Amino acid sequence: MGRTPLSLFRLARHLRRAGHRPRVVGYVTAVERFPTIRDRVRRRLELAARSGGPYAAIGHSLGGLLVRAALGGWPEGLPLPRCVIMLGTPNRPPRLARRLQRLWPYRLVNGECGRLLARAEFFTGLPPIAVPCTIVAGTGGRRGRWSPFGQDANDGVVAVDEAEMDGSAHLAQVPVRHTFMMNDRRVRALLLNALDGVSPSGAGREEP
Repeated sequence: MGRTPLSLFRLARHLRRAGHRPRVVGYVTAVERFPTIRDRVRRRLELAARSGGPYAAIGHSLGGLLVRAALGGWPEGLPLPRCVIMLGTPNRPPRLARRLQRLWPYRLVNGECGRLLARAEFFTGLPPIAVPCTIVAGTGGRRGRWSPFGQDANDGVVAVDEAEMDGSAHLAQVPVRHTFMMNDRRVRALLLNALDGVSPSGAGREEP
């Protein structure tokens, strides 16, 4: 939200060097509705599923929720991703969205997507993930009296307890901040470990 696909350039380069073929899905939350972006992500995932070979889906922040939504009602017979990886994705209403939702700068930049993040019913309506899932939660955000998160571990935007998801998802905590966590070497190592079994010679990988 508020960024461009260029934010994933360094991560994509790192994955290419490891033998993967990343493809990036871009969106502009200020002017696009959530269903429109979700459908674009879904089309890209279906393209990867039909191209042969295993593939994975990586989503940063809102991107992880778009992946969850895009995988709902997946066509029978079409292979699912081998795994889903979420980087700093909130899986319950983040407190910052709840606090800021009425401010016009927040609404202007984040559009409908920003408003949805503040609604509990939006999260309860998201489908569960039926494939192995790794969640990377940052802990490099400020804590204490002047922090909106109090003493709770956070990445500056999303708290660790907001990134947690019911089910068998693996949660990895890394001392990084939200915006640039995808460029951290420890996060990249976790990504490559989670992608083990997704053959570098297989089909394109998705990075919403």
